[in-house]
Amino acid sequence: MKYEDTNILFPEVLLLGYQNGFFPMAEDVTGRIVWHRPDPRAIIPLETVRIPRSLRAVVNKNVFDVTVNKAFEAVIERCALRDESWISDEIINAYTAIHYLGFAHSIETWQDGKLVGGLYGVSIGSAFFGESMFHTVSNASKVAFAQLIEVLKKNSFRLLDTQYINSFTEQLGAIEIPDSVYQAVLGSALKHDCSFN
Repeated sequence: MKYEDTNILFPEVLLLGYQNGFFPMAEDVTGRIVWHRPDPRAIIPLETVRIPRSLRAVVNKNVFDVTVNKAFEAVIERCALRDESWISDEIINAYTAIHYLGFAHSIETWQDGKLVGGLYGVSIGSAFFGESMFHTVSNASKVAFAQLIEVLKKNSFRLLDTQYINSFTEQLGAIEIPDSVYQAVLGSALKHDCSFN
């Protein structure tokens, strides 16, 4: 399900969209903002999330330094650097604005002091909406994702929304649920406040 809307992404509009199951993506060529509400919707149930043994082994080797909310702007800008990107300057500005309001977060992976991977998303209530990830070194974004799971579990989050399913999230236990079910899960998650740290 897609809805075209204005190209003005005020923080309150962006947050209201998430609270109603929508998220924006910019068209690669025109930059026009299109609101998405997939049906079915992909989520990763936190009670059954699976971290592959190979990924746990990489995490345990401490190959990367991992931080939270240390370089949000750098992460979203790196996520936008691809041949075809839905992350326009307008998207970057809007998510950076809600980051400073405490609603958008990043997890970063570093090697020798250099940012080599990370992810970002939006947190409202006890729901976390994953947006995008990047890596320049093998496994760097996957380690960031493993850290995300730790943060969400530690802080008693109830919903991890991955929007669309892909081979990596499916490996972690992602499932697709009808929009009607998603809306009920979302509504429940929004009633409980969680910290992201």
